[in-house]
Amino acid sequence: MSPVEAVLAVDWAWWAQVGFIGYFLLLNGGYLLLNLFSMVSLRRYMKLRAELGAEAPYLGIEPSVSLLVPAYNEAATIRTSVLSLLQLQYPDYEVVVINDGSKDETLEVLREAFALEAHPEPLRLGVPHQEILGIYRSRRHANLRVIDKRNGGKADALNAGINAARHGLFCAVDADSILQRDSLLRVVQPFLEDERTVAAGGTVRIANGSRVQGGFLLEAGIPRNLLARFQIVEYLRAFLFGRLGWSPMNAVLIISGAFGLFDRDRVIAVGGYSSATVGEDMELVVRLHRYHREKRLPYRIRYLPDPICWTEAPEDLATLGKQRSRWQRGLAESLSRHARLAASPRGGAAGHLAWPFMALFEWLGPLVELAGYGFMIWGFAFGVVSPAALTAFLLVAIGMGILLSVNGLLLETLSFRVYRRRRDMLRLFLVAILENFGYRQLNTLWRCRGMWQWLARRKHQWGAMRRSGQWGQ
Repeated sequence: MSPVEAVLAVDWAWWAQVGFIGYFLLLNGGYLLLNLFSMVSLRRYMKLRAELGAEAPYLGIEPSVSLLVPAYNEAATIRTSVLSLLQLQYPDYEVVVINDGSKDETLEVLREAFALEAHPEPLRLGVPHQEILGIYRSRRHANLRVIDKRNGGKADALNAGINAARHGLFCAVDADSILQRDSLLRVVQPFLEDERTVAAGGTVRIANGSRVQGGFLLEAGIPRNLLARFQIVEYLRAFLFGRLGWSPMNAVLIISGAFGLFDRDRVIAVGGYSSATVGEDMELVVRLHRYHREKRLPYRIRYLPDPICWTEAPEDLATLGKQRSRWQRGLAESLSRHARLAASPRGGAAGHLAWPFMALFEWLGPLVELAGYGFMIWGFAFGVVSPAALTAFLLVAIGMGILLSVNGLLLETLSFRVYRRRRDMLRLFLVAILENFGYRQLNTLWRCRGMWQWLARRKHQWGAMRRSGQWGQ
């Protein structure tokens, strides 16, 4: 190798080290800044909550709500889930279960448990969906209906529910999730406080290890399964300082498909849920931002930390890996389809701050992270990367990652304290450290697989998950 080639090689390696260290510093620094915004927002929110009292506010003017429950092969838990929804603390609501061509006994379980009878009725064709095979109502519960349709995917099922909904607000709820009794009362508050509100979402928490009876979570607990524990920390970090940090700026780009409240007319105006993406929840929210920004319509999209939805998390690597790959693919589809939001002069905080942040750190992040780990380890093994550079890289990539996870738990400890036992919190703090050694890197691999599936345009399908069925008892 000539002297010039040697200089170029060293120069390239040096810049690569600086680039990867700088990226991780920017990534974690950005999340720390978002964390500070979340702490300020949470402090204000908790102060207001203290003034109003611990109980969910009931004003007597709450708008009627349609709960939409898309179901595909949910025979093990659908009965308990629907029973829990029928017992919510809310003055006027209906439950609409959409059976999306299930191959198991989902419809039969519903028919037997709730005494369903055929009740044909015309549906408004506000948004497109697959053919309706039957409409049923319950003889035991006047506010329960079941729509049976040909399989079209979760987005298609939700569109059928939107057309069947009788009320101006609809709440999308996963069939394997449990709402706390006051969650609907809490998540509707932004619609009462500000008429510009078009969507609001609450917090999704992991129910594994908790005590569930009759479709309601009686006591939050820590699961024995280590993967489920990792996900508790992840969810706290994603919701409490991820979405909470963006909410005051009207820049929330994701409302979880497990629990989100929407203005039905506004959703119909943008075309309903898209069946062309596996991330139909995020894609709809980004499209709502873009629609209102481009048309200069006043709107608000809110995240609230205390309306809680409990969900069962995967406890095996295969299921969890498929879930994370699907989420990454959905994120890539949502951001790429609405790149004009970032380029538009009317993009606001959603387009000019949240979209670039999500694109740089969430969309492209797994590829950069994988390349960074690979280069730094390879470079150190072959003497291209110095021990000092590798140490700096690990401190930024792993050390700051631990700091972020611990901060998420601190927000939980200082606010809602869902996990009241000291030993549970100590276990979670230990998990917050351990997840950065192996689990986070494995997650990066799964997300890279999701990127490949997006690029390869793989066929969309329901995200099936292996379930314990413990809620169906």
